[in-house]
Amino acid sequence: MNTDMRKKLSCLAAFAAALCLAAYGQQQPQPPASQPAQTPAPQKPAQTPATPPQAGQQPSDNQQEPEDTGQVYKVGVNEVNLIFTVTDKHGHYVPNLKQSDFALLDDQKAPERVTSFRQQTNLPLRVGIVIDASTSIRTRFQFEQQSAVEFLLQILKARSDRAFVMGFDVTPDVKADWTNNIDALETGINRLRPGGGTAMYDAVYTACRDKLLDVSRGQEPVRKAMILISDGDDNQSRAHLDESIKMCQRAGAIVYAISTNWTPSRGKGDQVLTQLAQDTGGQVFFPPSVEQMSNSFKSIEEELRSQYLLTYVPADFKANGSFRPIYLYCTDRRYIARGKKGYFAPKD
Repeated sequence: MNTDMRKKLSCLAAFAAALCLAAYGQQQPQPPASQPAQTPAPQKPAQTPATPPQAGQQPSDNQQEPEDTGQVYKVGVNEVNLIFTVTDKHGHYVPNLKQSDFALLDDQKAPERVTSFRQQTNLPLRVGIVIDASTSIRTRFQFEQQSAVEFLLQILKARSDRAFVMGFDVTPDVKADWTNNIDALETGINRLRPGGGTAMYDAVYTACRDKLLDVSRGQEPVRKAMILISDGDDNQSRAHLDESIKMCQRAGAIVYAISTNWTPSRGKGDQVLTQLAQDTGGQVFFPPSVEQMSNSFKSIEEELRSQYLLTYVPADFKANGSFRPIYLYCTDRRYIARGKKGYFAPKD
């Protein structure tokens, strides 16, 4: 066993012990309602690509209704919200795990302390529906629209939840801005018309930069997800794949990709969708036919309602805009914890 591995195992062991002590002294801690407003750490953007897509409208998310439960989740400015899911080897969600069932490294170090842990988070949802409207998906476009509308009907439950709709061919086009009005979102989806080339990287980059990225601190934290429906084949973008992934990470957005490639073989586009999902803590789905697409939406809905929330203070935290990798695992190796692979620290 090399030195780096010994060091990592030592840090993980220390963190697991800290979790056990915290769980013993405070079972399922609830943050007091009087704490200052919170926002996840990886929010402030760093340098953008040399040739970024054109900016769209800014999110109209400053005036939000209170969450139905009346609870407000709050953290300090140097704390990190880590939202994740746990499944067994068959892909079934595992509920009711305790804080001591997890170990974590942030930038290769055990966190300074864990401030809260929740077995099921009710943080407000911010969901972007990003639909490929290029010529290549014309034959199955109507069914994709219907599946997306059904998903929104099921997922937007609380008054504080919001969604937007963006279509893309050679350029991204917002058809419905942030709202929880299902009729407005359905109208936006139905206004999409297929045609043109495919600039998927630009669309992902723009959706995160202009819609999912919080540009101010002190806001209430939310769960941010992008539902990307595409075959993954890009032939028009100015942004590169790695730039799009980094912008998702800056925004703290999880990507759930649904492939519209119905052929049995997995092509380059499917590999791109897989990388987008994995690098942001999401999943990629390969429905065997357009009729099965609704099942992929149901799986995403179930996951968004089955998430854990761990809030912690990183060790040796510096607000320098650097990327801090996260390594999270379950102490019971029968289970798999899946969340974001890291985040960009805010920059002073």
